Amino acid sequence: MKNQITIPKSSLDFLQELKANNNKPWFDANKTTYLNELNHIETFAGALLQELSKTDVLETASGKKSVYRIYRDIRFSKDKTPFKSFWGGSYTRATSERRGGYYYHLEQGNSFIAGGFWGPNAADLKRVRSEFAHDPEPMQKILHSESFIRTFGTLQGEQLKTKPKGFDIDHEAIDLLRYKQFLLIKRFTDQEVLSPLFLEQALDTFKNMRPFFDYMSEILTTDINGASIL
Repeated sequence: MKNQITIPKSSLDFLQELKANNNKPWFDANKTTYLNELNHIETFAGALLQELSKTDVLETASGKKSVYRIYRDIRFSKDKTPFKSFWGGSYTRATSERRGGYYYHLEQGNSFIAGGFWGPNAADLKRVRSEFAHDPEPMQKILHSESFIRTFGTLQGEQLKTKPKGFDIDHEAIDLLRYKQFLLIKRFTDQEVLSPLFLEQALDTFKNMRPFFDYMSEILTTDINGASIL
């Protein structure tokens, strides 16, 4: 990849300082530093968006638009610290034909690239489960593929402890049927995040989500007979 845009160490160091001084007076006094580091993150996010857009159709307008606000919504939270101590953002796939979302999270000691379905609604969850119950093999094949295991290990996300309503506890696909979320996560060390290779590694991680996304999109845009519902 020609684009060797990197994340500087100062962008992670700023987060550590913010974590130790998570208050408005300190943030206001260091606003110039924050804006400088934010620019580095937006530039990286823009380069990643540009590369990802070569293989997928996204509606996120720019790297800048993808980055989440640093300000926390504390209205309903017991934690009243005003600022997030990580850089995060997401890319939205375009049109109702393409399901699943891409996410990045950059934080010292806790950086990861993720994607999937964080909060599927009841109708989508029911549709996915009915497909898994009818024919689990296509999804099992994706989850057992060499590239999936190498990149993500296993499918992650919140699961039921027993079984979903209307399904048999002894069903052959009960492990799939228990999922309430469908998350793909790959973690990175600080050294990897700061490496010139990170942009390419992040892109490869997103690309390796595509077989999963494509199949989930197929399920969620058709009925149990395979007829389009769009």
